[in-house]
Amino acid sequence: MNLPNLEPEAIDRIVEMAWEDRTPFEAIALQFGLQEPQVIELMRQQMQASSFKMWRKRVSGRKTKHLKQRDFDNGRFRSQNQKGS
Repeated sequence: MNLPNLEPEAIDRIVEMAWEDRTPFEAIALQFGLQEPQVIELMRQQMQASSFKMWRKRVSGRKTKHLKQRDFDNGRFRSQNQKGS
């Protein structure tokens, strides 16, 4: 899979956002242009195997990681570092 050249700071922020339970993959796509499979590949590259497996197990099927599956839309904190409306 082709990943764009990213600055170390951007990689750190993507990993941080992907690790957060309530930051959806769509927010990462909006801010950095990476789709969910690219984020997964980046996480695989940046994390130890055991940490990656734990992360995948935790986010697989998690409603809060996908905007379309969320039960809520408004009233949640949005980081100032996160782009979008």
